[in-house]
Order: sequence, then structure tokens, then C-alpha cells
Amino acid sequence: MLDIINDFLSGKILIPLVLGLGSYFTARSRFVQLRYFTHMFSVLHGSWRAGSHQLSSFQALTLSLAGRVGTGNIVGVGIAVSMGGPGAVFWMWITAFLGMSSSLFECTLGQLYKRSDGNGLYRGGPSWYIQHGLDKRWLGMIAAVLLLVTFGFAINGLESHAVSHSLKDAFGVPPMWSGLALCLMLGAVFIGGIKRIAAVADLLVPLKVLAYIGVTTYVLVLQFDQVPTMLMSIIKNAFGMDEAFGGLIGSAIIMGVRRGVFSNEAGLGSAPNVASVAKVGHPVAQGVVQALSVFIDTFVICTCTALLILLSGFYTQGFEGDGIALAQNSLAAVVGEWGRMFISVVLALFVFTAMLYNYYLGENSLRFMFGEPRKTLILYRLLVLFLVLWGSIEDLSTVLAFADITMTLLALVNLIGMALLFNICLRLLRDYDEQRRAGIQAPVFDPTLFSDLDLDPGAWPPLADHAGTSVLGKPARRQPV
Repeated sequence: MLDIINDFLSGKILIPLVLGLGSYFTARSRFVQLRYFTHMFSVLHGSWRAGSHQLSSFQALTLSLAGRVGTGNIVGVGIAVSMGGPGAVFWMWITAFLGMSSSLFECTLGQLYKRSDGNGLYRGGPSWYIQHGLDKRWLGMIAAVLLLVTFGFAINGLESHAVSHSLKDAFGVPPMWSGLALCLMLGAVFIGGIKRIAAVADLLVPLKVLAYIGVTTYVLVLQFDQVPTMLMSIIKNAFGMDEAFGGLIGSAIIMGVRRGVFSNEAGLGSAPNVASVAKVGHPVAQGVVQALSVFIDTFVICTCTALLILLSGFYTQGFEGDGIALAQNSLAAVVGEWGRMFISVVLALFVFTAMLYNYYLGENSLRFMFGEPRKTLILYRLLVLFLVLWGSIEDLSTVLAFADITMTLLALVNLIGMALLFNICLRLLRDYDEQRRAGIQAPVFDPTLFSDLDLDPGAWPPLADHAGTSVLGKPARRQPV
């Protein structure tokens, strides 16, 4: 029954909505993900440090990559290729391209409507911009509950199962011991709050990404002569022009889009929660950085996994097995048995940082619903650790279907909220564009130009100096943008 509901929601509602609104956002913004592609790197280059009590834009990027780059980049790609053929990769690319604009705007909204906690840190996300942008707290509460259930609980249990069984296959480690080790390490980080989570992400995310890209690039170099042919096969299969996989065009589209959305999370409403914690000069700047996060997740890491599988010689049409086994056996077929162990270690890193990200999404949701609930947070942490341990030893396939449904519902709430607030997104983008055209390399947000919006002065204090002019040299108040 859950599978039927899930197939209907994702196939008939989520996919058209994600692609349709992604196309709309892209067209209305004049392909902002292309216009600002090189700018993304310059914004990232200048975002390494924030104040001593704040998190930087770069730290917010590593936090979002901690969640985006998880089991979906290995397991999800394996599932997409095995069930949809090589063409599924092309539709993952299309989803990511459109998702770059969706992520830019949802994270921009998260920054715009963020709230200061009074200690130099910020809170924000879909619940906040739905409440303060649309004046619908009840809908924000629904988004918070869906985030808590999907990421805080369900997905953490599923990811624990994936990594514990991968380590068992590669090293013979009993799942119970893997689960206990995860619980101890996660618990030590949870206690330190968002700052410790960000510090761990700063260390581990670049390590896991560079290590994985390095090894998969080595495989591609070994078989470089086959890469152009395989890329052409991906494109042909995507449109049903490849005889070997011609009957899979429908599956290629569905699996490519579904796995693409659940891998890069663009438009799902999860990334704005971590994007909001950064101290930036302009809301759009953090949106630009988060669009780059989608690019890294799908165009770089998912593509590495897909080419690794397709070039290995291990994959054949109709492969029966899970995504982990497919990735492990594919790498082992090229480099030897150590490849199986490498995938397990990298997957463990992917899962650990993703669990930290998932935990924070749940914590953020609790803070939206209850303020600063210390006793509730302690109970929440204990429940998360219990689910991690339980997931390591139990098959939670039923939970996967449930998590897909709640994630789809979360995406629907978030995308509807984004669509209703999109004119505000365009105002912000227009302000950012105008400053860049005026030669300002790092545009600055002036809240007095958006005085009609419900913004937090603690998060966006007025920029006027003592002379009554803004830092941009404009009058401190004029008609809203």
C-alpha cells in the first residue's frame, strides 16, 4: 500500500511539480544558474570566515554537502542505473540543472526570513519563511513535523542500515558493533550543537568528497577511451535511441528524476535550514553558494558513481541487487578487492556526516515548534541514537517507503510556499543584479529597501550610518525594491 501511494505521489505529483517549477524559476530568473555559474566560485572564495560567534557561508556549504552527499550518491545512483538504465543519469543531470535555481531561491528565502537566537547564531528554513512570508504558521508547523519525521528519524535509521551492512560485507564487522560505534560518535557531536556539527563537517566533507572523486577519476583515466562512447550511450538511452536499453525510457525518466531529487534535495526544503545559519552580506549570496552545492552533488559526484558503474564491465541490464553491491563490485572489477573496502569506508563517511545534517534538521524543527525545549531536545537525541542502533540491525525497507512519502509531502509544502513567495525572490535577485552591474563585487543587503517584509532586525540590522546614508551610498530609506 505504501509503495502504491509513494509511486502516485512521486510519479504523478512530485516529478511534474519539481520539473515544472524548476523550469519556471529558471526561465523567470533568466537562467540564473548559468549567468552566475562562475560567480558561484568567487562568492565561495570570499566566504571562508565569519565572526567568532557566527558560521561562515563556506561552513553552511559544507553542512549542506554533508546532507546532499550521502547514500543517494552511491546507493541511489546504483538503483537508478540498475532500474532505469544509463539514460537515468541524463535525467539526473536535467533535474540537477533545474534544481540549481530551485535551491538558489529556497536558500535565499531561508536567509531572508532567518531569525537571530540572541547568541550570534541564526535559525531559518521553510517553516520560518512560510510563517513570516505567508503569515501561515500552521503550514510552517506541518513543514516542521515532516522535516522532523523524515530526516530526524526515518532517514537516519535507513542510512545506519546501509553503512552497517556495507561494513559487514567488506570487513566482516557485525552490524551491532557498527551501530554502537555510530551512536557513540554521533552522540559526542550532538552535545556540541550546530557549531560542533559545522566543525566536523568542515573536516570530513572535503575529505570524503576529494577521496571519492580522486579514486573514481583514477578509474575513468584507466578507461578514458571508453568515456565518450559511454556518455553518448547515456544520452541515447535517455531518449530511447539505444537498442540495448530502448524499452527503459520511461523508467530512465522516473528513476533519474526521483533519485536526482532525493540526492541533491533541491526544492525539498531541507537545505534552507542549514543555509540560514550563515552570516552573509546578502541573502542571494548564500543562495548562489547553495546552487553550487547541487552542482557538486549531482554533476560531479553522482556522475562519478554512474560512470564507475557503467565502465566497470560488471553492470549488465537486469542486474538484481542493491545499489551498494553494484558500486562495490563495479570498483572491485577495475581496481581489485580493495575497491570493495574503499566504497564501504567512503559510504561510512558519507553516512556519518549526513546523519549529523539530518539530526540538525530535526533539531531545527523542534526549535521552530517549541522554542528552546531543552528536555525535548535530550529526548530527541536519545530517540535518534536508538533509531540508528535499531536501523543497523533491522531491515527498514518499509520505513524507506514511508520516508519517501513524507519527503514528497515536505517537497509539496515547500514548493508551494516558494511559488507564492517567488516575486520576493525576484526582488532580491534584481537588487543583487543591480549592485553587481554597478561594480559592487560583494552586494550588501539593505533591509530598509524591504521594509514591507517581516524581517528580523537582529538578523538584518539597518545599514544606515550616522550621516543617514546606507553603506551603498544611497539614502537610508527609499521606495522598496
